[in-house]
Parts: sequence; C-alpha cells; structure tokens
Amino acid sequence: MNLSKKILSAKKIPFLIKNKSFVIIGGNGGTGAPEKILIEIKKSFLKRKKPNNLTIFHITGLGAVDKYGLNHLNYNGLVIKVIGGNFGLQIPFMKNLIVGNKIEAYNFPQGILSQMCRTMAAKQPGIITKVGLNTYMDPRIEGGKMNQKTKKNLVDLIKIKGQEYLFYMAPKPDFAIIRGTSIDNDGYVYMDQEATTREDLSIAQAVHNNGGIVVCQFKKFIKRNQMNPQLAKIPSFLINYYVHDPLQKQTYVTFNEKSRSGEKFQKKPKLNKIPLDIRKVVARRASLELKKKNVVNLGVGISVGIANIAYEEDIYKDITLTVEAGVIGGIPGSGLDFGTAINPKMIIDQPYQFDFYDGGGLDCAFLSFAEVDQYGNVNVSKFGDRNDGAGGFINIAEGAKKVIFSGTLTSSGLKTTINDGRLKILNEGKNKKFIKKVKQITYSSKLGTKRGQTIIFNTDRGVFKFIKNKITLIEIAQGVRLKEDILNQINFPIKISNKLKQISKSLYLNKKIGLKKSIRKKNYGSK
Repeated sequence: MNLSKKILSAKKIPFLIKNKSFVIIGGNGGTGAPEKILIEIKKSFLKRKKPNNLTIFHITGLGAVDKYGLNHLNYNGLVIKVIGGNFGLQIPFMKNLIVGNKIEAYNFPQGILSQMCRTMAAKQPGIITKVGLNTYMDPRIEGGKMNQKTKKNLVDLIKIKGQEYLFYMAPKPDFAIIRGTSIDNDGYVYMDQEATTREDLSIAQAVHNNGGIVVCQFKKFIKRNQMNPQLAKIPSFLINYYVHDPLQKQTYVTFNEKSRSGEKFQKKPKLNKIPLDIRKVVARRASLELKKKNVVNLGVGISVGIANIAYEEDIYKDITLTVEAGVIGGIPGSGLDFGTAINPKMIIDQPYQFDFYDGGGLDCAFLSFAEVDQYGNVNVSKFGDRNDGAGGFINIAEGAKKVIFSGTLTSSGLKTTINDGRLKILNEGKNKKFIKKVKQITYSSKLGTKRGQTIIFNTDRGVFKFIKNKITLIEIAQGVRLKEDILNQINFPIKISNKLKQISKSLYLNKKIGLKKSIRKKNYGSK
C-alpha cells in the first residue's frame, strides 16, 4: 500500500466535498475535533463559495463556546441543514443560523445520534426507542425541530404490542471527517493519545458502506506493530484520505495530558479546590445522595463540581464516575476538558456507554435545570435567546434510577454569600426558574414516575422531591426564610413536608463534610 498518495494537505479536502453533501463531522465537545480540516472548509467557502448547501451531522457540542468547531461553518449558504445533539458550545453558529431561522435544524438526543452511526453503518432504517417520549423529541410536541424553517418530520411515533416508541429515521451520509492520534505503515488509525474514542469507527463504516468518502485527521506516524492492535480503532480500508496535523490538541485547551488518555497514571492529581460558595454547597448536598459502589453520571453546570468534591472527600474510589462520551472511572474534567477524565479506568466507544445508560444501568444522574414547572417537567434545552439542545441529558435523565437536578432557584442578578454556616442572599435574581410551564420539555417527571425513578430538585434554598405528582419541599437551607426566599420565588403552589429538615450546617463550613464516612450509611440522602 502506498500510503503517501492518500495523505493530502488539508487545503485539498474542501475540493473533495460535493455541494449538497451530507457530511458527518466527528468529535465530542473539545475532544476529537478535526480542526485543521474545518478551517480549510471555511476558507474555501469564503474564497470560492464551495462547498455549499451542506447538511451537517454531528454528535454533540463541537466547539468552544464562541470559536472553533462548527463555528467555522457559521455562514449562510455553506450549511443548509444541521442535525446535532447540542449547540451550547457553538453559540455564534446556533444564534446566527438556527435561532436566526436561516437553516433547517434538528436536535436529537446525543445517545440516539451516537447509536445512529452504527445504524447507518448497518444500513438499518433507524432506531426504535422510548428515549424522548413526552419530551420535545416526541412528534406530538416538536419532533426535535429547532426553528420555524424546519418542517419535515424525522421522528415518528409508533406502537409495538400496545406500547409507544419513537422511531428516529436513519439518513444516508456522503462524507465523513474524523480523527485519530496515530497511523501506522498500513494506514490503520490508533487512538493512543485520544481522551475519548467516540463513535469514529462507526462513522467511517457508515460513510464507507454508503459509497462515500472518509477523511481522517491524525497527529503522528508510527511503525507497523509498534502498538498493541487493541489500540487500533479504524482499519485503513475504511479511510480514503488522511490529513497530518502535528499540532493536533487532545482537547481545545489541552495539548496532550497523558493521564486523560490512559498513557500514564497521575498519583496525586492536582485539582483546583472549589471555593466555598453557593455552587459548592449545592454540589455538596447533591453528593450526599451517593452510596458506596454507585455508578453515576455527572452533567454540566453545578453538578460538575461533584467530581472535585469526591476527590476532596476521598470518595472517588468508592464510586464510579462516568461521562457519556465513553469514560468510566477517574475524575471527570470540566470546562473545555468536559467529556474526559484524569486517570480513567476505561475508555469505551460512546454508543456502548449510551446502551448502558438507556438500559437503566446508572444508579444516579446529577444534572442541571434551567426551568422546572408545576408538573415536574424540566427544561435545559431552550431558554432566553438560546436554543442549545439537550446533548446527553435526555438519555441520562430517563435511564437513571435516581435523578438529581441541581441549580439556583432564581437567575439573572442573583448574588449570595456564605457566612458563619449560613446562606445570605445579597441580591435576588430577576428570573424565577420554578415556573408554571416550561418553555420546552427536556424531561418528563410523569414518565419518570412511571419508570419508578426517584426525582429530586436540589437548589440553593432547599431540596425538593417529586412525591405523588407534587413538588415537595423536604429540606430548607441554613439562613433561608420559607416564605420570602422560597415560596415567593416559585410561580406555583408547592407542598411542604410534615418532616421538613434543615440542610446540614456542615455543608456551609470551609472544611470537609465527612462524606467518606456517610457514603457507607444505607439511610443517607433521599430515598
């Protein structure tokens, strides 16, 4: 095999993409992003107006808030349609093209899109699942459509033996842009320095089997048989062309941290200690729901802090923290390192992680909320002038045995301080987050109750539990007034438990909370 003929300059890749192509772009958040190629697609469009009218399929969050990733493709005419899991890390692209109603846009659960790559590879018609029922994925509500320009249904409601399911239709891709770390003499792709392995193999299979073109960006060359073949993820016969980028980063902020790829074990990880503020207190209270040997998922927002708390309290070895991108064990990263972990015990392809989640494998899921309504529905996907989408939230929230949604009761201008073991509200937020009706249903508590889930809303003012279809206050924060700080900040009547407790004062003090000892107690946390 003459590998040199298949290695092209990134500048040549846009010439291979036909107008109106269906393009799958690999990557997950800041990991696995084929940046060098995306930059050249942008340059080619600005210079030649080609390629144009592309349909882009990506799994989730490909970008770094206001730059990189899909933000390189933020041009009307370059993209005509997008199908993605989350757009919160692609704000210019999302606001200009999706919220601006300039392109067709679909948002489907991250797990569905990840598993869809396998479905496309096998040329199956689509995915049949209960994931997304009674949320905005349901065609009776929005069908995953993100704006008025988007008309066609890509999700159907079907019944099998009297039970409702959603059928997500599989598209036919033309072009794939993926990446790995290394290629050997035969062109086999290795993921040796990747912090996630994602679904790049399935993407390559899907496009190859549909007669399309697969391009893989890589960082370095290695000799044949230099590495264990178990690290080889994509065979050369699936790859049409390669692009060499020796400056390829592991994530958007990390060049190569060996403890994230598993190449090296960090004996004493250096994590920033979270300052004692209301976010830490809320994360601490959430962590009290943990039990020894729990397998859990940590979402974005306040819940990310649980990883740091688990390390501070020395319990991270007593539980298994997982990340939807395929990481199992270790200490999950935050910010633009989200999706990775320091000292992971295992890194699997993302579709397998979601198989586990969808099947009910998680003991606990720690997630955020933007809005909660009187029916216990949660919105994290559409708020203000943003239409971020759900990411892995729907798969994770629906599959866990216990789900804890954490956040503040109000937003926009909220200022608080922790003083002498008590919360003090310096300035109340303008926006109430517990409202009569959410703008978009990302999680349905009605179906969660039917599944037998424990549902908890963990806030700065207190802890609420969904009991008999009512949001019930079961714990109140130190220093908080019931009427002024809680009841007056909620736009619907709630129930107050007859056994209302105060949140432990230890959570508001600048010292360990004894989680190592309490995690072994069977009756700790909310049942």
